[in-house]
Amino acid sequence: MSLILIVDDSPTEVHVMQKALESRGYQTVAAGDGAEAILKAKAMKPDLIFMDVVMPGVNGFQATRKLAADPDTRTIPVIMVTSKDLETDRIWGMRQGAVDYLVKPVSMDQLIEKAQAALAG
Repeated sequence: MSLILIVDDSPTEVHVMQKALESRGYQTVAAGDGAEAILKAKAMKPDLIFMDVVMPGVNGFQATRKLAADPDTRTIPVIMVTSKDLETDRIWGMRQGAVDYLVKPVSMDQLIEKAQAALAG
């Protein structure tokens, strides 16, 4: 069973995403900011990370860059899930190491589809 790390400072967003993913048989764990995400990714080695961008402290761009640069975590796919919808944000997110970029609000079908695609390799 695949483990997905959901990184978002909104408990509501985390709950909605967890509910959707767990209903499809995925295990989930959550982190409230980028620093916590880095620690959990290193400790738990999730199969996929959904990463918000706008968070206190270490933001999603910074966390993704650190994960992509670390030999222990660089093979974990990161999908940005954010309200930042400018093309420059998307390009920057991909340059930090993200494999995909979703703009909120994300439909749960879209979330599941992206998870399946990322986990399939």
